[in-house]
Order: sequence, then structure tokens, then C-alpha cells
Amino acid sequence: MNAAPATRHDCIVVGGGHNGLVCASLLARAGRSVLVLEANSRLGGAAATREFAPGFRVSAGAHLLHALPAELMSELKLESHGLQWAASALPTTALLAGAPPLAIGEPNGPDAAAYATYAARMRRFAAALAPVLAATAPRLGTKDWSDRLALLRLGWQIRRLGRTDMRELLRIGGMNVYDLLEEHFQSAALKGALAFDAVLGTNFGPRSPGSVLTLLHRLAGESAAGTAGLASPKGGMGALADALANAARAAGAAIRLDAPVARILVENDRACGVELASGERLAARAVVSNADPKTTLLKLLGARHLDAGFVRRLTHFRSRGLTAKLHLALGDAPQFTGVTAARLAGRLLIAPSMEFIEAAFNHSKYGEFSARPILEIHVPSLRDPSLAPAGKHVLSAIVQYAPYDLKVGWDAARPRFIELLTDTLGEHAPGLGNQILSAELLAPPDLEREFHMSGGHWHHGELAFDQFLMVRPVPGAAQHRTPLDGLYLCGAGCHPGGGVMGWAGRNAALQILKQVA
Repeated sequence: MNAAPATRHDCIVVGGGHNGLVCASLLARAGRSVLVLEANSRLGGAAATREFAPGFRVSAGAHLLHALPAELMSELKLESHGLQWAASALPTTALLAGAPPLAIGEPNGPDAAAYATYAARMRRFAAALAPVLAATAPRLGTKDWSDRLALLRLGWQIRRLGRTDMRELLRIGGMNVYDLLEEHFQSAALKGALAFDAVLGTNFGPRSPGSVLTLLHRLAGESAAGTAGLASPKGGMGALADALANAARAAGAAIRLDAPVARILVENDRACGVELASGERLAARAVVSNADPKTTLLKLLGARHLDAGFVRRLTHFRSRGLTAKLHLALGDAPQFTGVTAARLAGRLLIAPSMEFIEAAFNHSKYGEFSARPILEIHVPSLRDPSLAPAGKHVLSAIVQYAPYDLKVGWDAARPRFIELLTDTLGEHAPGLGNQILSAELLAPPDLEREFHMSGGHWHHGELAFDQFLMVRPVPGAAQHRTPLDGLYLCGAGCHPGGGVMGWAGRNAALQILKQVA
């Protein structure tokens, strides 16, 4: 048992990522005294802007916003707190070796009518599911009327689609995306590009059961974001963190950087504060962790405060990352074959078919990186020159598949994988290799080390049926509450999961406000 320190806050938020800042802002606006503790010298977690070569800055993890809810932006008045846009409604283009690029969303030929029908139906499904992301997941097997009402609302969201669409949603919900897209389209390139969104950031290939679920999760997030589409903040993703921090400070929250938490303090079987790596102790009526569930409960708290069954469930929570991030400093703007200037500034994909994606995924099953990886590419400096020196550019690429547990080890494999990735890019952008001034690869172990994410998983844990909704992260830690009184979760490891949304932080704040008077 630890003695509680004297100085006391209502709530201490561990971690200044976007969910932690959203949570802190809403708690402070409700009159609670809030302190945010961030281990790094900058806010944002993996959604931060960082310099990786002299004068070249890039969004460290996520590099495009697609799921930031319009409702949350308005509620926190983020634009009045400094958030500006370098670009919005960015197009997506699929790059194809030896063929003209494909403009996604503008299909022609035999798939044009099928795409219009498919897209309209998926938008209806997404709109029906979006409110699920914005609400605390109900518990199962309780007599609490709030949980029963939440389950009824969930059922109503699906039922109100109408009989035909409801049956279709229930039919496809557990499918793999390969079979779904095979039902609708002929074009291999279109199917590859659409399947990419189902596997991005996951341990799935197109044929993996549950890959339609992850696609619906992404589409529901996009639905909640409204009309902004794919967007890029001016100054990189760190600009979003800055605006969230400004909103939190304006509401009265305090924020400390370079303040890593070493452990969560416990008194009388209740979280009572934290101890920093420096030895300083800070007391609180509630501790709210934006860190992933394993870091929070097994490292900062410790298994001794939890029962054995819960620890076993948490130990088996799947959180090994499979996604890496490549950053290139370029001496000139890259030229991708056949891509117009307008589309060059948007989102570029290398995923020419579902079979290509599945083959890329296969390597990861054996602890190998993909010999032919799939990539999501963005050149943010084309719309935001502040990210690079005059006349120069940065290229950012999300890469799959790059397993955390690489058989040969990342220290040995890193140069070879960077060369493979630059060669892959060069196939679509001739001469790119001669423009590269500096290159950086953040593999899952690097993401784990720099952003304190167990396993380096972008979503803090797999989005899968057994780790989703009311069982996320694990039974016993749903609804943002943990088995220890006074300790809460607000990060991507809880419902509704990863992506730069902010719903997890908002939902956590609403739960905490019910219990911290």
C-alpha cells in the first residue's frame, strides 16, 4: 500500500495523446481540476509532428485525418484554438505498374454502376453505425437499465435501416472483405484499393474473417467526420494536438511535458495518484490513462493489484503491431507516373489487387516483412510548405506488413527494408532514389519505444470481434473503468478503438463525470 501525497487533483490524465487531451478538456470544462502528464517533450503521441532530418518535419504516425468527428471539433472549438487546414477532401489514387493510375471514387467501365450502388449502401451502413462509436459500449448480462437502453439503441440503429439493408449488414458483418468485393466488382485495381482500407493498421489480409468489420469501423468514423473527407492539418498532425491542448488549457486543465509516469499509486484498494520517474508524487481522486491497456494495468499499476483471471485475459490481448512508417526527405517534388498535380497532393495507394495484398500479408505469418509491401503515400509539403525547406519536400508512407517480432531483428533488417521500400516507390516514381536526402523507418518496436505503445500497435490492440465494442479491451475493463476503483482508460485500447477520432477520450470523460463529483 502506498501513502498518498499531499497535493491533490480531481483527475490526472496519463499521456497527452489526442484522446487524453479530449478527455482532459471535457473534464476541465465540467469544473474538475485536471493535470495532464506527458512523457515526451511534445504532445500528440503518435499523432505528433516531428523533425526527422534537419528542416524536414512530418506527422510521426497517422498522416491524414479521416475520422475526426465534426461534432467534437465544434464542441471543443478547435478552429478557434488554432487548428487550420492545409487541405481537405483529398482524393485517393491507386498506383498501378505499367498502367494508368486509377482515381478511386470515379470508376468507369463495367464497375461504374456497381460502385455507385456499393458506395451508397456502405454509406448507409456507416451512418447507422457512427452513433455506436460516440457512445459508451453497453455491458452484457447486467440488469442496469442504462446498459439495457444502450443495447436497445444499438439494435434500433440497425433495425431502422429497413429489412433489406438490415439483413445485408448482418450478412456481411462477419465476412472477409475479399468475398464482399468479389461479389460486386470486376476491376482488380479497384478491389485492391477498397480492400486496403479494411486491412490498414491490422493483422489482417483481405481473406481474414472480420476484415469487413474493420472496413465498417473506418467508414463509420468517416461518416461522423462529415464532409471534410481526407484532410491534412496545417503544420502536420501535431497541429491538432496543439489545438486540443489549447482547448484543454482554456478550460482550466494544466499540462506538463517531460513528465513520464513510473507507476500508479494505490491506497485502500483505490487509485490515488501517480509517481513520476523523477520520484515526485501527485495525488488525484481519479487517474485516467491514455496509455494502452497493457502498459497501464501491467506496468504502471502492476499485476499484484489485479486478480489472476483478469491478468490472464489482458496478457492475451492481441497488440503486436504489423504497420511501419517511412519518412523521406526529398530534394524535389516526386513525380509519380500518370498522376496529376491535384492527385499527387492527395492519398496514393500501392495495392494493385486483393491477391497482391494477401501475398504481402502472408510473409508476416512467418516473422518476415513483405517482399512486395502495400503502401499509403502522402506528400504533405505539396500543400504545406512549412514542413520542408524551400523547394524541398517530405514524403510519408504507411507500410504493411512489417511485423513487430521480425525473425531476423529490426536492427539487422532495417537498411534492407528501407531499400526495398524506396525501390517500390521508384517503380511508380522514376528517379525518386536520386532525390532522397534522408530516410527514416519507424518499425513497430520503434513506435513502442518512442510512443510507449505495447507492441507498437497503432490501435493499441487489434480491432477484432473478440476485442471490440463491449469486450474491448477485455471483459472486466469495459466502459473505460478498470477493476481498480479510481482508475480509468481513455485511449485507443478501449471502445471505439484506434484512429484519430477522440471518441474514446470523450466517452471516458462522460463516464468519469458520473463518478467523480
